[in-house]
Amino acid sequence: MIKSKYNVIGVMSGTSLDGIDLVYATFNFDTIWSFQIHYASTIAYNEYWNSTLKDLVLLSKIELRQIDEDYTSYLAEIINSFIFKNNIKDIDAICSHGHTALHQPQNKMTYQIGNLPILASLLQQTIVCDFRVQDVALGGQGAPLVPIGDALLFAKFDFCLNLGGFANISFKLNKERIAYDICPVNIVLNYYVRQLGFEFDDGGKIASTGKINKELLGKLNDLDFYSKSFPKSLGLEWVNKEVIPLIDSFKMNIQDVLRTFIEHIGIQISKVINEREEATVLATGGGVYNEFLIDRMKTLTNNKIIKPSKEIIEFKEALIFAFLGILKLRGENNCLHSVTGALHNHSSGKIFHK
Repeated sequence: MIKSKYNVIGVMSGTSLDGIDLVYATFNFDTIWSFQIHYASTIAYNEYWNSTLKDLVLLSKIELRQIDEDYTSYLAEIINSFIFKNNIKDIDAICSHGHTALHQPQNKMTYQIGNLPILASLLQQTIVCDFRVQDVALGGQGAPLVPIGDALLFAKFDFCLNLGGFANISFKLNKERIAYDICPVNIVLNYYVRQLGFEFDDGGKIASTGKINKELLGKLNDLDFYSKSFPKSLGLEWVNKEVIPLIDSFKMNIQDVLRTFIEHIGIQISKVINEREEATVLATGGGVYNEFLIDRMKTLTNNKIIKPSKEIIEFKEALIFAFLGILKLRGENNCLHSVTGALHNHSSGKIFHK
């Protein structure tokens, strides 16, 4: 049934393995969409799930199926705890991204674990999930999916920039919404800082003590991906094949690796946002807390980089996946071919009833 008000839980797990983001929000439609976040939490992965999810690309399909079942059950426990803790009573749907195990759109393949039908019976709720598969089947990249939310919920900003495992950006160009992955961010930074015994580089303090290796920086900036036109997207497989071996071949200390890669990120992002003057850039995602990275970005652009509220910084993606689920329930397009390269706009995702 088409309504003007929806109470929805959005669930998101990103490639940076920060944990599972959960949002309970109300969405209202009155000529335009508005939203209010009531509760939001991030549940960190335990040691088992951290190590398991990190190596998914190395597993066979049979192994992945078993992990999919286990992860779906685990996800149900996490969501149930969130509902119980916050005493949430009114839920129209739970809209979940799952966690990306494989993403090879060039081979018409993408696989997000945690999207099995059993989720609906375990939670006794309507579930909307598995948003990427249909787009890839239609010839699209299956990513990024957030731009429809940028267009309908955050239209006042010229650019919507997310700094998560990867940097991705969304903006309007010639009356169409354009979006694509720019470069790796936390997926690379966290990989190296873990070798020093930390989960992340707090504020970019470690990176700020390093020196730029100009030869490595040049080779990073020359990677083929950056010369491709959009739509385009990145995955862990590409990082493991193209980025990590290149960096490791220089045998540098971690501080210099982090400093060089921060500069690389800043250069790649500034190339995009500098195509427009006096623009406003909404910056969200965990990378926003890397103050050294933000300072480098500000140095490399004259545009205004805006940090929103903590809730939007940390939970914008979970919020928008909640919104994607609403659009699916309404039978409205939630996937834009101008963004993903699919044959046409479409209403993506699967609906499972309790």
